[in-house]
Amino acid sequence: MLKIENLKKIYKLNKKEIIIFEDLNFKFPSKKSISIIGDSGVGKSTLLHILGTIDKPTSGIISYDDDNITKYSDKKLAAFRNKHIGFVFQFHHLLNDFNALENVMIPNMLFEKNRNKTKKKAKELLDVVGLKDRILHKPSELSGGEQQRVALARALINEPKVIFADEPSGNLDEKTSKQIHSLLFSLQKEYNASLIVVTHNQSFSKEFDLQLRLTAGKLLNLEDIDD
Repeated sequence: MLKIENLKKIYKLNKKEIIIFEDLNFKFPSKKSISIIGDSGVGKSTLLHILGTIDKPTSGIISYDDDNITKYSDKKLAAFRNKHIGFVFQFHHLLNDFNALENVMIPNMLFEKNRNKTKKKAKELLDVVGLKDRILHKPSELSGGEQQRVALARALINEPKVIFADEPSGNLDEKTSKQIHSLLFSLQKEYNASLIVVTHNQSFSKEFDLQLRLTAGKLLNLEDIDD
């Protein structure tokens, strides 16, 4: 279970403090799909990056299975992130000098010494996302949707407990977006992981098990708002 307690994030701009959010408290249920919506600029991506340990909160506690990871050293946190967290960004962030197979393999190679084992696993994942015949293509040789599929496979290579996605279809056409959405849900269930997604897409958001809204520095359950 992922839990946040009294989470706060402040940025300093021209000697002024800008509070992005504060006193966020929430228990994210395990193995569920969760969407986070909200107006532009409220800090959705910032929150997602903090939950995914890419960024750090100003104060507060982030716990995974009751283990307070905010106390981790940078080295320990990086190892935790690589092993337990998968991240899919709006911009795929693939390495242009490497082909699809190599891009998927990279996160696993950081701690798996058996290269053949990693290669086999990466091939299987690329097959799952429908890119069996494109594994040797570099990002520049793939469409936007194909690049995002590679990013999905890369996020899953270490069998993470939580998959985070930040506007995963924000730069794709409607048809391709729906394909990516469907793939996200099917992979989440297949790998028995939690899925937490930031999105502006209202119809996409409604497909999740739980819908949250970040507004005025607070994280609210939409079911509670509707009630």
